Amino acid sequence: MSTPFAIFFDMDGTLLQTEKLSTPAFLRTFERLREKGLWTGETPSEEELVNVLGMTVEQVWKKLLPGANEEAVRAADAFLLENEIALLKEKVTDLYPGVRETLEQLHARGISLFVASNGQEEYIEAICQEYALKPLLTDLYSAGRFRTRSKVDLVAKLIADYQVEQAVMVGDRHSDVEAGVKNGLFTIGCDFGFAKPGELDGADVVITQFAQLLDHLPAIATQSQRLT
Repeated sequence: MSTPFAIFFDMDGTLLQTEKLSTPAFLRTFERLREKGLWTGETPSEEELVNVLGMTVEQVWKKLLPGANEEAVRAADAFLLENEIALLKEKVTDLYPGVRETLEQLHARGISLFVASNGQEEYIEAICQEYALKPLLTDLYSAGRFRTRSKVDLVAKLIADYQVEQAVMVGDRHSDVEAGVKNGLFTIGCDFGFAKPGELDGADVVITQFAQLLDHLPAIATQSQRLT
């Protein structure tokens, strides 16, 4: 069965205020790696940690653990996921203002909503479980689940799997804009997370509050092209 119209959402920096979660999760992870004798280097700066958000897990560790062996990378994966889930339960962060209400309105209109994230599968599942988002979402697509090498590939797989006829990509990083553009989607950049200046260049629309997404639905319907 085909999907007539869908919206794909990045998670970190788009739905979730990840910067409140990621930095302490990384700090705990590097401390544990050193305790286990798996890493002797310094902990990256907060700016370096924020800059890797939106990358695939493989890209993250290439950036933050240059030259690390496979054991250290596997341990870092496990420690980071454990820390992220623990911090979610500690409620150190939240969804961005307007996310739940906007998703509820979109869902009520019968629009198919998906997460398309470069994060780990268990991490995305834990977020959606913690904030009770799963009833509003058709499916959760992540690089961790499908082992995709880029957001472009992940979005292409989602389109093919669900035979999506028309779609919108919503995200806060260059990889989201690139995934939208290269897959022929109407693309909305979110400039309320941690996007750098110029990072959202190429997006059809840039919003500064999540709820503004609703204002652009008429334009999306007329300007976005059909994929099939």
